[in-house]
Amino acid sequence: MGPTTESTGAPRTVRHIEPAVGGQPAGWSWRTVGVIVLVAAVFSAMLLSLAVGAKTIPWGTVIDAVTAYDVEVTDHLIVRELRMPRTVLGLLVGGALGMAGALMQGVTRNPLADPGLLGVNAGASFAVVVAIWSFGITSVSGLVWFAFVGAALTSVVVFVLGTAGRGGATPVRLALAGAALASLLFALTRAVTLLDQSTLDQFRFWSVGSLAGRGTDVAGHVAPFIVVGAVLAIGAARQLNALALGEDAARALGTRIQMTRLVSVVGITLLCGSAVAAAGPIGFVGLVVPHTVRAWFGPDQQWLIPTSALAGAAFLLLCDTAGRVIARPGEVQVGIMTAAIGGPAFVVLVRRTRMAQL
Repeated sequence: MGPTTESTGAPRTVRHIEPAVGGQPAGWSWRTVGVIVLVAAVFSAMLLSLAVGAKTIPWGTVIDAVTAYDVEVTDHLIVRELRMPRTVLGLLVGGALGMAGALMQGVTRNPLADPGLLGVNAGASFAVVVAIWSFGITSVSGLVWFAFVGAALTSVVVFVLGTAGRGGATPVRLALAGAALASLLFALTRAVTLLDQSTLDQFRFWSVGSLAGRGTDVAGHVAPFIVVGAVLAIGAARQLNALALGEDAARALGTRIQMTRLVSVVGITLLCGSAVAAAGPIGFVGLVVPHTVRAWFGPDQQWLIPTSALAGAAFLLLCDTAGRVIARPGEVQVGIMTAAIGGPAFVVLVRRTRMAQL
């Protein structure tokens, strides 16, 4: 139902009719059930991530390693020193990518938008190549900062290009600027890796996307940026709901359109830049997760953004755990697993459900 006015012409609160889920109205009870299911999925994914790998550890031992850590027990060392940092990072990266995808689709009103649309992945990749090629940096903790700075600078350039000219920033201009800059940066990245074989050898392990080999210091580096990005994303949710009604209706409701887009772009940069810096470019999480969550919770961004964080964290951890199981004693990187699982899932979602209008 659209906005209505009293006889005085003052705008009233916009009332939203919730979509049906499974033939029933998706009211408060359905959303509450959905949140409970997502929270349970996150905890289950955490337990699986701690227990399953090249060596399967009993559940009781996993709980003991968390609550009564004994450095003399080998299984405790595996859980606390290897799997727990990886699990924490997976929660942060998956949640950040899920929120960034929902925010990106909301601000651009493009159902195919993902966090890479603003060129964040391309900027981070080029910065990592420069760090390896020019400065000889190969450690994950060192590459994190270069990747984050590259992602941030790219987002700033995209926003400046998207706001140039009359009318300021629009979803189409931002998408076109991001696509153009991403193509340029990926071409430069490919040129550098072709010129230097050692740089290519180092870069290809980062570019596939992985949670392996990351210590607690990496999660500590990116966590503050993800928290700030999450706050900005949740804060912009109400304004994005107004923007979904159209710019004229949003202005009538008192929404500052350009400010909303600027805050959203900053939030996307912090969330996606941190995730890419920590784990490399991981695809499909920011694309598949918001659509899956939207099918249950509806298009309301105030519900969609936080629940996409829960779903993204659970999805990434499950993909990472599956990658450790299917190629024992080795593993398949999580970036490959998200593509292998997320691609077919997205096709099924598109074919069986009507895509929500953004």
